[in-house]
Amino acid sequence: MPQWYMAIGGQQVGPVSQDDIITSLRSGNVTADTLVFTAGMSQWTRLAEVPALAPYLPGALAPAVPGAMPPPPPGRRAHDIDFKIVGVEMQFVEVELDPGESAVAEAGSMMYMMPGISMETIFGDGSQQPQGGSGLMGALLGAGKRLLTGESLFMTVFTNKGTGRQRVAFAAPYPGKILPMDLSTLGGELICQKDSFLCAARGVSIGIAFQKKIGVGIFGGEGFIMQRLQGDGLTFVHAGGMLHALELGAGETLRVDTGCIVALQPSVNYDIQFVGNVKTALFGGEGLFFATLTGPGKVWLQSLPFSRLANRIYAASAKGGGGRREEGSVLGGLGGLLDGDNN
Repeated sequence: MPQWYMAIGGQQVGPVSQDDIITSLRSGNVTADTLVFTAGMSQWTRLAEVPALAPYLPGALAPAVPGAMPPPPPGRRAHDIDFKIVGVEMQFVEVELDPGESAVAEAGSMMYMMPGISMETIFGDGSQQPQGGSGLMGALLGAGKRLLTGESLFMTVFTNKGTGRQRVAFAAPYPGKILPMDLSTLGGELICQKDSFLCAARGVSIGIAFQKKIGVGIFGGEGFIMQRLQGDGLTFVHAGGMLHALELGAGETLRVDTGCIVALQPSVNYDIQFVGNVKTALFGGEGLFFATLTGPGKVWLQSLPFSRLANRIYAASAKGGGGRREEGSVLGGLGGLLDGDNN
């Protein structure tokens, strides 16, 4: 059965089966204007103009939408991987690889893999293909970029060396959401916080982005250096808590807690602003500065940065002064001795 791709909201969705598309038609999730693509087609085509799908349309054909810009057809310089995100609070992403395809990931993020998957540790960011590339100097440059962002010098490449499709899964490091980002539909580049990258298709470059403004570097929460993801493949970033995506218009500004920024497009201007007055800065609990993001471009925010989560866990611990304060135990400290909770 052929595999289909759909273009929904400027994003490529798929692969899906023909039955999945028919079900989506009946539920109203896709329409006659939805752009679809499958093997044998030269370009993205309106669903209403595809003979295999048009008979399942509920009613007359809808008029074409003028000026609709489809995403590029499948086929990338980076490896074209399929994926499935599983879970709600503690998610993991399962990547399906065709023979010869590879995915790169941070060390320690692998959850499970099938027997046909080969695992190899590489020096650098994994953007160079196994054949060719820029040799030792390219590997050293990629490793140097990762060292500057506080990451390991090494990454792990997972390659399907079997005869059929094989799967490998990567787990989120703490509660939150995994966001698939197709760089081919985002202008080929994304700026993100240093610890948000989880994994990507082989061919995506994980580099550095220097903050040119000294105020952003000193007070921006992420320092002078953030991660720059470049290429035309799929990459997966992780956000703490809930994820919120916003589209900023030209000149539109949003004030954000510095730790809540997950990623932004390079067209978004990132600056730092003082909270307003000394009393609010000292006793408001929000810090001295917040970030100002000015469009145009997309930004992705998280509701629970890892630093905030760690601080709250420490504050609730015995060493942080929290102890059993909120538990309401009638035994108090004696109860801690009895149940071994005074470590």
